[in-house]
Amino acid sequence: MKVSTFPRNLMVDNYPKVCDRVSLHYSVLSEITEKFQTMACLQTLQSTMKCYNMAFKTEILLDIYSSLLSDQSMILAMNSSFVDPSSQFDSQLRIIKVSFKTVFSMPNLSIMKAMRDSSEDIEDLENLYENIFNIYEDTLLILVSKDFYKIQILKEMITWMTQNNLYLQERAMMAINRVLIFASKRAKKYRSVNAPCLGLLAAEISLLCFHNDPLIMQQALAAMNYVFYIAMCQNPNSVKYRAMKMVNEETSNSKMVMSDFELLIKFTQEDRNKIAQNVGQILLPNLLTDFVWILLKKLSSSDNQTAVEAASLLKLTLQYHAQKINSMSKIVDDIYEKLCVNSSHRMKDAMLQVITLLTRASPKKVIFQLLEFPVPADKILLLMWKAASVESSVAPQVLKTILSILKGKPGEIEDALVEKRRFSLNATNMMPVAASQALCTFLPVDSYRKVVAKLFPEFLMALLLQFFYCSHHLKDTAHDRPLYVRDALKALLNCSGLQEVNKALEKKNFWDQFSQVMDHQYGINLIAKTLSECNFPQFPETLHYVYKVAVEGPRRSEDSIVTIIFFAELLNNFFKKSLPEEFLVLFRNWINDSNPSVGKMSLQKIASMAPVFSEIESVCKLLVPVLDAFLSKEHTVIIRAMLTLRNILTKLERATYSTVCVRVASSYCPLMDHANGGIQCMAIRHFGELLLDMSQYKQMLNHIVLGSLVPLILFLESKEARIVNACRYTLTICVTQLQWPTAYLLKEENYNFESVVLNICNNLLSSYENYITNLISDTLGFLGSSRAFLKKGAIVLVGYLGKSGAHLLLREEIDIMIEVIDRVARDEDPVIKVLAEKTRNLFKQIAYQMASSTIKQAFRKWMKMVHPKKLNFIYNLATESILEESKDSSTEDSEEKNPGEIMENLNEEDSDMFLKINEMPLVSS
Repeated sequence: MKVSTFPRNLMVDNYPKVCDRVSLHYSVLSEITEKFQTMACLQTLQSTMKCYNMAFKTEILLDIYSSLLSDQSMILAMNSSFVDPSSQFDSQLRIIKVSFKTVFSMPNLSIMKAMRDSSEDIEDLENLYENIFNIYEDTLLILVSKDFYKIQILKEMITWMTQNNLYLQERAMMAINRVLIFASKRAKKYRSVNAPCLGLLAAEISLLCFHNDPLIMQQALAAMNYVFYIAMCQNPNSVKYRAMKMVNEETSNSKMVMSDFELLIKFTQEDRNKIAQNVGQILLPNLLTDFVWILLKKLSSSDNQTAVEAASLLKLTLQYHAQKINSMSKIVDDIYEKLCVNSSHRMKDAMLQVITLLTRASPKKVIFQLLEFPVPADKILLLMWKAASVESSVAPQVLKTILSILKGKPGEIEDALVEKRRFSLNATNMMPVAASQALCTFLPVDSYRKVVAKLFPEFLMALLLQFFYCSHHLKDTAHDRPLYVRDALKALLNCSGLQEVNKALEKKNFWDQFSQVMDHQYGINLIAKTLSECNFPQFPETLHYVYKVAVEGPRRSEDSIVTIIFFAELLNNFFKKSLPEEFLVLFRNWINDSNPSVGKMSLQKIASMAPVFSEIESVCKLLVPVLDAFLSKEHTVIIRAMLTLRNILTKLERATYSTVCVRVASSYCPLMDHANGGIQCMAIRHFGELLLDMSQYKQMLNHIVLGSLVPLILFLESKEARIVNACRYTLTICVTQLQWPTAYLLKEENYNFESVVLNICNNLLSSYENYITNLISDTLGFLGSSRAFLKKGAIVLVGYLGKSGAHLLLREEIDIMIEVIDRVARDEDPVIKVLAEKTRNLFKQIAYQMASSTIKQAFRKWMKMVHPKKLNFIYNLATESILEESKDSSTEDSEEKNPGEIMENLNEEDSDMFLKINEMPLVSS
């Protein structure tokens, strides 16, 4: 009885044809079983053992055949179900894997044939073998016919077959080829094909193209071409390959089918270059990335030949198409992890060469990835940096990428980058620190020196910025981090032909101080000064770059501080006599910066360069922003502005000085009662020094001097000795300039507050009485002070000023003054309370003397010519006890006195004047 052979159509065109053959398999199975049962009964006794073994193996084959039919039925059922596609595929893959191991681990056909005597048995055995393979292939076709996505099973089959050399690898490759033929035939009918696993499959097959077994190699080459064709159907850019004609659908001859790919076979057969070229040209970027990823994984294969072939093909592919790889970070990470696990990996050189090739294709991505690893860099990372530096063609891009990272702020928290930095322990950005360390690897490379020369100013400023951060912001972090900046600076100087500067800094013990906490301003100044002393040839381009950065405006205030320090030091060393006015604008902008530190630093540098700035014709334009800094809320900025202003003023010519002295003097006045004692004291002294400087122009400043008298007088009673001394110093200059005989009263041995006030008020009456009302207004402002000495002094001063200017005041003004004094009279301090009551009575007396008519008021002002020009003591603070007077007046009520009582308190001259005014007839309007 002859077993019928399953009719094989290699090019199954549709899914129903495959399914119709399933029932045929079952009939064949029954026929085979019946035949072998009959045959077993006819064996002779002499061949019992042989037949037993043969029957046992035959039974195994029948079991395999039966199980394959069962598996196929299950897969057909799953295809018709509504199970989730991913879960469905996983289940089908498990079934196929079991079937694969069963089918391709069968005994070799030649061994089985040797056990058979008759040709008919051998033919039946061949048919059984063929049908087992056919049913397995049909099962694969069933899967692929439903979805191109399931071509991934072929990739898994190659993985399984390479895991065990005992599998029937050639026969497995034939099965894979037949499925690919079927898939390529179907792909022709679709405008687009969804086969995302083609990159993985191509990688697995490409390694088999160089197999030791020529039959497997031939099958792999054919399979590779079918993969290429399917990939071309996915890639719309592969137009020239799409034009190839496929074999007639009715043909079932595999040789004819393969001849249609003759062009591709010529390109790929035993030629790694052509395979690498075609892979990059045909596969889409995501598929090419998968291709490269699999080859990278194969570098760790236990099979040395596979690893070597993978390395060779990987190198060629990246040489041609590395720019199309879209997951470089993943590749870099994988290489780092593998080398960390095994630093002496036998394929270490191949992995490092991958880094080199990726750097050539996309230097920015690779460098960013390499600098995201933790700092400090370990030995593996140093090797990867060195591998990246091998590619000289991308030196500009590599250095510019490192430069952009160096401009960042280490330790800065960047929430947006937390997920991207898988190697970071936290969200802080330490890439600039890593960039400093990386420069020590890249800068000494010969091919990088020309690029370094062009980027010298940018690298110098970036490293100075990192030095600022290390010494200013990273004081509590690792002590070795500043050393990376130090080594990078050394490398930059040595690679830029500035070895002399390096040695000079070494003699100044500059490099050794990096291990300690160094003041950033001192360090930057020292570098700039040493560069200047050595007349470094890069000065023009460095100055131009720094100026450009300053004009465009840096990203952070720290950038401005570093720029100011370095820029000012360069200017100070190279411009000894004069300075281009273009630079003046920069300092003006820096003074007005929103960051107080920037303003303070610029003011400090202006002060140190005062001799140079004073020679500029438009120096007065610089004084305006300096004076504006007096209004800063930051006390240190105000102090620095005053010091800077004095440094410039002392260097100015007197003619230029005189054009700004009024503006400067008036700017000091608001600071004379500043809440900060240091600012107040400095403002008072600087005002006095300005008066001395401008003594020949005193007429210009007299109105400013008169306007500043109130704070100068009141703070003579301050509790701080420095403020008292400053007031005595400046007030002496003021009264001397006004030619008042008051200076002797300001000496400590002669000093008495009321005497000083009386003397000044008498001199005001005689020469500048028009200023009295303004001084009264200024004094009233101090009555609300919380400091007792100010309140007390203001009461006394306003009393004398009111007495001396009574003929200048209107009734409404007096009423306001009385209202203010009333509030002070309720003070808890008994001394202030007594002085306030006495002053209030004084103003009430003045108010009572005033006439109600407009004509009488006008007459009173006319009568000022006969008003007494000299005052007497009102309060007698030095001779009377205020508290005793307070006790005597405690019984009096707060009601106003009648005119008779007031008259008793008036002196004779006041009474006569009062009578004359009131005897005038009323004239109606």
